Amino acid sequence: MVKNKQAQTTGLITGLIFGIASLVIGVIIAFVIVSTLSDADLLSGNRDSVTVSNESGWVNATTYTLTNTTEDHVVPSSFSILGMATLEGLVINSANYTITNGVLVNSTFMEFTNASINYTYSLYNSEELSADDLSANFTKGVDNVSSKIPTILLIAAIVLILGVLVLLVGAWQKMRIGGGSI
Repeated sequence: MVKNKQAQTTGLITGLIFGIASLVIGVIIAFVIVSTLSDADLLSGNRDSVTVSNESGWVNATTYTLTNTTEDHVVPSSFSILGMATLEGLVINSANYTITNGVLVNSTFMEFTNASINYTYSLYNSEELSADDLSANFTKGVDNVSSKIPTILLIAAIVLILGVLVLLVGAWQKMRIGGGSI
């Protein structure tokens, strides 16, 4: 009975190539799905809104960071000033300041050292946090696997070289070059 060594070697090499290609294609598809879900803002519909009243702060030459900017799960761009006044009752107009990610910056020469600030902000919901965690864990997992790729490719290259050697030995034996045997 004669075995077809060429088919065995070709099957192994083809399997390696298609396996690596399938892994790469699968990772790309998974990245596209996860990033689309995260970037599409499909999950932001039921965020909780928090209102803060009468926080003491200032609008002067230095910046003032609202207290709740460091709270867990805060959407940084969601801060909105509802109203601001001095302790003496003078209303501070929105033209006197700007707010970016919960940081108040004076935009005029006027300074208000004792201000009472009313503002709102939003919190990420559990679905958004889960999607972000999934994306972060998926990225971390791909990083872990990609650090192993040089080893995997080295093994695949060795198997490929051995497969080519088997094919050459088989061809050499069929042609009976050299008259000897192995």
